[in-house]
Amino acid sequence: MLKSYINGTWVAGEGEGTPLMNPTTGVEFARASTQGLDFSSALQYAREKGGPALRAMTFAERGAMLQKMAESLHARREELLALGTQSCGNTRGDAKFDVDGGISTLSAYARMGEELGDGKFFVDGDPIRLSRSPRFVGRHVQLPLTGAAIHINAYNFPVWGFAEKAAVSLLAGVPVVTKPATSTAALTVRAVECLVEDGILPDGAISLIAGSPGDLLNHCTGQDVVAFTGSASTAARIRATPSVLEKSVRVNVEADSLNAAVLGPDIKPGSPVWDLFLAEVARDMTQKAGQKCTAIRRIFVPEEHLETIKVALADEMDRNAVGNPEVRGVRVGPLASAPQLEDVQKGIIELLTCCELVHGVQGPGELREITEGQGYFHAPVLLCALDPHAATAVHEREVFGPVSTLMPYSGEAQDAIDLVRKGEGGLVTSVYSNDRDFAEAMMFGIGPFHGRLNFASAKVAEHSMGPGTVLPSLAHGGPGRAGGGEELGGLRGLSLYLQRTAIQGDDPMLTQMITSGTSQNS
Repeated sequence: MLKSYINGTWVAGEGEGTPLMNPTTGVEFARASTQGLDFSSALQYAREKGGPALRAMTFAERGAMLQKMAESLHARREELLALGTQSCGNTRGDAKFDVDGGISTLSAYARMGEELGDGKFFVDGDPIRLSRSPRFVGRHVQLPLTGAAIHINAYNFPVWGFAEKAAVSLLAGVPVVTKPATSTAALTVRAVECLVEDGILPDGAISLIAGSPGDLLNHCTGQDVVAFTGSASTAARIRATPSVLEKSVRVNVEADSLNAAVLGPDIKPGSPVWDLFLAEVARDMTQKAGQKCTAIRRIFVPEEHLETIKVALADEMDRNAVGNPEVRGVRVGPLASAPQLEDVQKGIIELLTCCELVHGVQGPGELREITEGQGYFHAPVLLCALDPHAATAVHEREVFGPVSTLMPYSGEAQDAIDLVRKGEGGLVTSVYSNDRDFAEAMMFGIGPFHGRLNFASAKVAEHSMGPGTVLPSLAHGGPGRAGGGEELGGLRGLSLYLQRTAIQGDDPMLTQMITSGTSQNS
């Protein structure tokens, strides 16, 4: 039975628990239960023990703590990669994407803490004169909340998802109560075990819930924060929790996203940007078996290139063998769970009401070194909607697996804009073009609908990381369907855990109050 880490100790829940299955074999390897755990006391412990300890530390000290966390995980990197294959069905490359992403994010925020130095909170802006007297002024400060940060993460990135939220919260000075998705929780549990074993964090600075969150959210206060990554339906339930509503608890959501890739009309077959487009679309379809919040779900190409792109993408997809993720050469492993496989199968059926199958099969297809009937596999599938403006399902249903839909547009920027907007908000859309006028039109046309835009041109093709790499220095989130939240973005991410407070009074007094333990933040 996986154990939770609350009140400064490891404890197992009661009862039979929920089975955790190896996605490659479908065989149970662990169970998780939180039955009988006292979440009220767990939150209070975090607030009373972890919060004061973190707030007493400087930014530099918190940053040094984050760096030690990164080093702790890196020291067990091979163990974590192997567990990523067992518990998540990851290929080694996919496991590295998760584990290394988490480690690098911790290190990135560690550097930010070092740069902030000896401050403990932010002074926001310059003094504001409030009357004829130069002594009577106003200031703004950003102070860490005195509650706990409740992080509810998705199943697809058990290390990165945990680390990216924790890094920001801990640097801000707010303790973390992390709740990974149950199906892949074993990897997060082991990561937290590493940190606890090494004695890196103050008592109460981090807690872990391995299994159902039970009545956790019922014990929220107005000083707590909830950061959630997952489905829009679950996000709606979180937001509707009575305690969350009554106490105006801050809720940050990253939800469904029908991310797009748009090939500009200026890009010709065989050009560097054309080749980059094909490579990045194919990679995004298949990396982590398509189980990425940033994965490209909709592919828009000028209608004159539609047939050529169909063939070219099919060739790219054929290079990705599907099967046992431990086998060398396999690029696509299984989906994370049986329910996830079922959802992907249902989603493909829905999309086929307005699409045709271009490449792939409905089902596992040909698998490498897998016994028939084992695991939760689905072959990569490329669909095509010839009438994209009428293909409602494509713009409303995210199939969270190795599935993307190809669609033609007229070649005019406005047509592409209208189609991308049908997704009603996304995390990231990529525009592949050397035409600055086209790129500018796309920025103004779809920018308000996205948290991030990725512009790929010949000048930066060799440096492109693709839309799937979430960088700690850039904001991650999006409006509308994407949840309306925002994480990371360098120091911007800390604002979720800080209260901006206006203070007014005698200038020398205010200056004395904020001189010690502050950092300027513009």
